[in-house]
Amino acid sequence: MCRNIKTLYNFDPPATEDEVRAAALQFVRKLSGFNKPSHANEAAFNDAFLSVSETADRLLKGLVTNAAPKNRELQAAKARARADLRFGT
Repeated sequence: MCRNIKTLYNFDPPATEDEVRAAALQFVRKLSGFNKPSHANEAAFNDAFLSVSETADRLLKGLVTNAAPKNRELQAAKARARADLRFGT
């Protein structure tokens, strides 16, 4: 799993379309091994990106939970604390 792809579900405020698209792009880049595809592979890359983006959007809109939404700032602070412990900064 790509470490740069973040959980987008059940946050307050909800994930934006840009965040979903960025996660989809990162996922397709990881699968393909291309940061930017060649012209020969560009159509397949863009098609996969659009498909993953649409599927991710449908997934996030279709999920249901009884749990309270997570606070973005609190989750970011926890991630920074874990990074500080891991990297000793």
